[in-house]
Amino acid sequence: MPENRYENTPRPGQDRYVAPAEEVTVGAVDAIAEDQTPSNMWQDAWREMRHRPMFWAALAIITVAVFIALFPGLVATQAPRSCDLAESLLPPSTEHFFGTTKDGCDIYSRVIYGARPSVTVGVLATSFVVVLGGAVGALGGYFGGLMDTLLSRLTDIFFAVPFFLAAIVILSLLPERNALAVALVIASFGWTSIARITRGSVLSVKNNEFVTAAKALGMSRMGILLKHALPNAAAPIIVYATVALGTFIVAEATLTFLGIGMPPSTVSWGGDLANGRLIIRQAPEILLYPAAALGITVLGFIMMGDVVRDALDPKARKR
Repeated sequence: MPENRYENTPRPGQDRYVAPAEEVTVGAVDAIAEDQTPSNMWQDAWREMRHRPMFWAALAIITVAVFIALFPGLVATQAPRSCDLAESLLPPSTEHFFGTTKDGCDIYSRVIYGARPSVTVGVLATSFVVVLGGAVGALGGYFGGLMDTLLSRLTDIFFAVPFFLAAIVILSLLPERNALAVALVIASFGWTSIARITRGSVLSVKNNEFVTAAKALGMSRMGILLKHALPNAAAPIIVYATVALGTFIVAEATLTFLGIGMPPSTVSWGGDLANGRLIIRQAPEILLYPAAALGITVLGFIMMGDVVRDALDPKARKR
């Protein structure tokens, strides 16, 4: 049958070009990939977040906390270990904004320097948890079968271990404790939730059109997972990681308060809370200031997680 050279010529009343079947197929694949690209989702989320006052409040808290953790010397007025027993338990003044401790240390400076270990442990633990839990959940959710069964049972085993009990036992056995060691121990037993979240998110996108199109184009399964499935399943992972960062800051402070986290030589909020507990009836403000700093910092990350969740959830945007 001879080729119809006029099949792509606009007919009467037809004002656009009709592409051949092969071109339509390739164009459809490209359109599907373009429609599903994560950049559009993040642009919509940014437009949603920037109009919410809670986003800017949370961003301000997080920015201040990170800046103080990175450059405490620019904010503190004295060295945190510069103590004078003659100035024990002084009330707030222009020289000591928050007063002094029982040992004559400046409470304000200790609160400022105490942000570094807590924020450092929180960031490190969250990074380790996202990498470990994300890898376990993504591999199990996308490949399925025996791999999914084994990884799911491994996740259940770690999920059944009491978090703080395991952390206390392991940290008590370490000859030396620092921010990296505490973060690794926290991440070792804190990755299970994000593994389940990642698995469910990958399962929800693995059968979408853009994944099917990528398979039809001959892309490897690992390539599809890294390039298409994970980026489109990242929204709940990012939301959980934002909230988990605040949770891990609390975990570090709790372990240090119990004497198992950061060593006593390290200035931290948990250590100051433990010291303030001993004289809480005599000078309750010593306990108040580090507790307030810890609470405000954690609140900032939780607020940011709520804003990001609402911005990335289409159902929440409609509500």
